[in-house]
Formats: sequence, C-alpha cells, structure tokens
Amino acid sequence: MDIKKTFEKFDDQGSFLKVSSTTPVESPTKAALNRKGNQLYNDGKIEEARRIFLTTGYSDGLARVGDHYKSKNQFIDALQMYWLAPDRTKSEPLIEQLALVLRGMIDEPEDIGVFHVDQEQNDE
Repeated sequence: MDIKKTFEKFDDQGSFLKVSSTTPVESPTKAALNRKGNQLYNDGKIEEARRIFLTTGYSDGLARVGDHYKSKNQFIDALQMYWLAPDRTKSEPLIEQLALVLRGMIDEPEDIGVFHVDQEQNDE
C-alpha cells in the first residue's frame, strides 16, 4: 500500500502527511530505555513511557499504552498505539467500531432526535 497515493485526494484540503524514518537505537541502549519506559509506565507516567516506547519501537510497551488509552475511552489514541505496535488483534476491532460510528454519523438524518414545535406529542 502506497500511503502517499492514498492521501493524494486530500492535497487540495491543505492537509499534509508526515513521513519519517526511525533512527536505530543500539541494543544495550534500547534495552535500558525499555526498562526505563516500563518503570515510568508502572509509576503511572504514561506519556513519558509512550515517548520512550515510540523511540525504541517497543511493541509490547506501545500496546500497553494503547490499552491505557482504550480504558480512558481515548479510542483514536489507542488505535494509533496499536497500529504502531503493530498489534492487529487489538487495532482491527477498534477500526471496525470506529467505522460503525462513522457510518452511523453519515447515514443519520440531520434532524434526528429534534422535536419540532409543529409535531404533535403522543402521550399514549
């Protein structure tokens, strides 16, 4: 899948696609950083741990940060972490749920749930 081609249709909307490559981290440094990230995560410092896990590409750590976001109903953030992990067993159900929500928003009439003054109220 060519990501740039996927997003070409949005060029006229002023959007952009950030493309970057990761700098490899040496194994001993990576292990030390992952231990530090795990400690931060266990101490409840999720954002600091997330930054380390993103730097090292530590998939288990990214998935756990995704679990944390999901527990806080931050589904888009959770999906991002699962996708980067990559943990498709956790990302695919979220993608399906988000697709259902979007489909419902698109299919829903604009005035649903709005009571118009000229409508009769049925008290039966």
